[in-house]
Amino acid sequence: MERAIIHVDMDAFYASIEQRDNPYLKGKPVIIGGLGERSVVCTASYEARKYGVHSAMPIVSARRLCPNGVFLPVDMGKYKKESVKILNILRRYSDIIEPLSIDEAFLDVTGCDPLYIAEKIKLDVKNELKLTASVGISINKFLAKLASDAKKPDGFTIIRKEDIVEFLKPLPVSKLWGVGPKMKRELNKLGIYFIEDVQKYDVDILITKFGKRGKELFEFAYGKDIRPVESHIANQSIGEEETFMKDTNDMDMLCSRLKEYSLNLSNKLIRKGFLIKTITVKVKYSDFTVETRSVTLNIPTYDYSTIYETGKYLLTTKFDIKKDIRLIGLNLSNLVYPQDPKQLTFMI
Repeated sequence: MERAIIHVDMDAFYASIEQRDNPYLKGKPVIIGGLGERSVVCTASYEARKYGVHSAMPIVSARRLCPNGVFLPVDMGKYKKESVKILNILRRYSDIIEPLSIDEAFLDVTGCDPLYIAEKIKLDVKNELKLTASVGISINKFLAKLASDAKKPDGFTIIRKEDIVEFLKPLPVSKLWGVGPKMKRELNKLGIYFIEDVQKYDVDILITKFGKRGKELFEFAYGKDIRPVESHIANQSIGEEETFMKDTNDMDMLCSRLKEYSLNLSNKLIRKGFLIKTITVKVKYSDFTVETRSVTLNIPTYDYSTIYETGKYLLTTKFDIKKDIRLIGLNLSNLVYPQDPKQLTFMI
């Protein structure tokens, strides 16, 4: 049976909640994020986005672009309560739900009427929570997520099987699942700027250049995605790493990299509403040998200082710091989607 997948994505979730709860904020550029100098934007209202403000942007940059914006701290306890309400609505229509973050999720509704379910979800969210959601429907996760992003805010888009290739052709290559800035630059070097370019490219060359990832890119370019909707997220992880131009054993510099990774990953966890339990440091020495060391916490966290201090402890006590290092990485895994909003009290 052909799958029916729905992707539900709340519109400017944190900012929309604040605007709903405070009539003074309606129609104003609202920017939610940490208040520290190195903090980032978690959500910007659509009024703020007109100034070029977007999530993951440094707060200092957002202030320059939108000096008259209303800047508010993250109230994660409040947002998590709303997220739980949204999940409860989704559970009315499917038992197979995969939260991607605090404000978006996939549903597998194979064998049911996806149009009816999607319309009901949007109506329930609007009537019960006074918020809007953009919804996408298609035959797999990749396409459903693309569909939900096509007509924001309050969008409703269906990508039917017969329309897949034409729908994908004009989209920038960055819309392919997993293509970040680095991969985009590599693809641009090959003259690939749009998904249509990938569709026309020799798949063998892509495989030669990118290995298994090259084949995945080609398949995504034709809308192929066999990944199931997974109710459990413990197998997911996030991380950052860097290969240095010159091998080093400068511990101050290495710890500085870990601190940068910890801050970036902590902000990413906060934006997505997840906690993590396992912290892993990866080191590649000058002789190309690779070692990893991990700690699993008793209490899940997204706290920047906890992540950094744990990573620093691993680096300075569990590796041969006398050897030159060519790569250092930090990975966070065992992601947890907390059921108790009190677990997500936000302080930064």
